[in-house]
Amino acid sequence: MTADPLDAYMDAVAKALALPVDDAWRPAVKANLEVSLRLARLVDEFPLPDEIEPASVFAA
Repeated sequence: MTADPLDAYMDAVAKALALPVDDAWRPAVKANLEVSLRLARLVDEFPLPDEIEPASVFAA
């Protein structure tokens, strides 16, 4: 078992999707996941009041 949760996640997702990930690409994939998770954390931690309404959807 790998010590880093992102390594374990990459292994599990690659197996679930039957997607081979070359060892040479693993550092780049991991860096991308780290950035994505950091950005998702910023969105998740942004406080929104309970009375906020979703934006309207406009179609042309």
